[in-house]
Amino acid sequence: MAFSTPALAQSIAITGATLAIGDGSEPIQNGTVVITAGKVVAAGTGIAVPPGAKTIDAAGKWVTPGIVSGFSRLGLAEVPGVKETNDTRAARSPFSAAIDVAPAINPLANPVAISRTAGITRAVVAPVAANGIFAGQGAVVDLGADLTPITRPRAFQYVEMGEEGKDDAGGSRAAMILTFRMMLREAQEFAKAPASYDGRSKDALLNRVDAEALVPVVTGAMPLMVHVESARDILTILSLRQDFPALKLILAGATEGWMVAPQIAAAKVPVITAGLEDLPSSFEKLAATQSNVGRMVKAGVSVSMGMLTGDDALQLRAATQQAGNMVALTKVPGATGLSWGQALRTITAAPAEAMGLGDRIGSLRVGRAGDVVIWDGDPLEMTSAPVAVWIDGVAQPLENRQTRLRDRYATPGEGAVPKAYEW
Repeated sequence: MAFSTPALAQSIAITGATLAIGDGSEPIQNGTVVITAGKVVAAGTGIAVPPGAKTIDAAGKWVTPGIVSGFSRLGLAEVPGVKETNDTRAARSPFSAAIDVAPAINPLANPVAISRTAGITRAVVAPVAANGIFAGQGAVVDLGADLTPITRPRAFQYVEMGEEGKDDAGGSRAAMILTFRMMLREAQEFAKAPASYDGRSKDALLNRVDAEALVPVVTGAMPLMVHVESARDILTILSLRQDFPALKLILAGATEGWMVAPQIAAAKVPVITAGLEDLPSSFEKLAATQSNVGRMVKAGVSVSMGMLTGDDALQLRAATQQAGNMVALTKVPGATGLSWGQALRTITAAPAEAMGLGDRIGSLRVGRAGDVVIWDGDPLEMTSAPVAVWIDGVAQPLENRQTRLRDRYATPGEGAVPKAYEW
């Protein structure tokens, strides 16, 4: 398979665009972005173009930071239904919390190029729990056309604490919470005296490797991403800080987050959720509403959006549609949506900040990575598409398997199609 190598990073000035910084502010007209040595050095109006910079006229187009998918399994599954290509879960492994997804992420997987073509430049990648409530350590990746995709390995620990979690921990939420607390206590014991920790005892819930992997969680050095949906489960998770005050929590899912949004905001815990989930698809989502995101943001919660409703390895390109839906809700009587700038933030700066990378990626503020997308129209409209993408200031190819198939069969000539397509 041919593999494209993008051009080396260079100084670039993109001028004349409708410019969105990605930090929650609204778009500005006739904006300029300057990228030097792979970093944003200026963005706004009245920006002088540096001597020698390559100037790109983006008049009539939109410019945004690269889209950051707040939740995915990108690169872990080429075809999720084919086990040979699926590395999302380790059902027969003796390890859980210690599993690190970074080495398994495949930058050559077709969904990576497809997502990049849709303006996705970074993604949060989480494992799937298999042998207990802890799934392992997720990563943040870039979608550049190269073989070094990892932005931050071991970026967070992932744990299941809803309906799936209770099944993995004995069959009830009471057992799940007790198991979770005891595992964290064992990690604390390991941190205090690693040499004396006996992970082989029949009473031990964690082997030594998993206990060691949870030490950064109990000390607050590594965020703990908790998949939880119902309001009552969210409050239970927030209360864990009473016994484990160092926990740096991130809530994933939170379909009923709007019901306890003031408590989430007071705890200063970021949320990563689906863009539009308004049907009670399970008992822990009975209070699902299309206004969930808008209501949480209104209450002061930092909300990101990601693929939490299926196709998490394949359909990251739906991110801009998710955000656009939030803007559309502002026009629906009785619904709570987001302004355009707020909506873009949920797929740019907010997920970057949730991962502790807000000073590096997710916006066009000075000093951030040169992840920039030029769009042929409003990026939150479904009819718009990227015309150019940069990651770390490096121009990226916008070709993928789907575009090649489209071009091949758009106007096939005689004999240009396989026998199966002839009639």
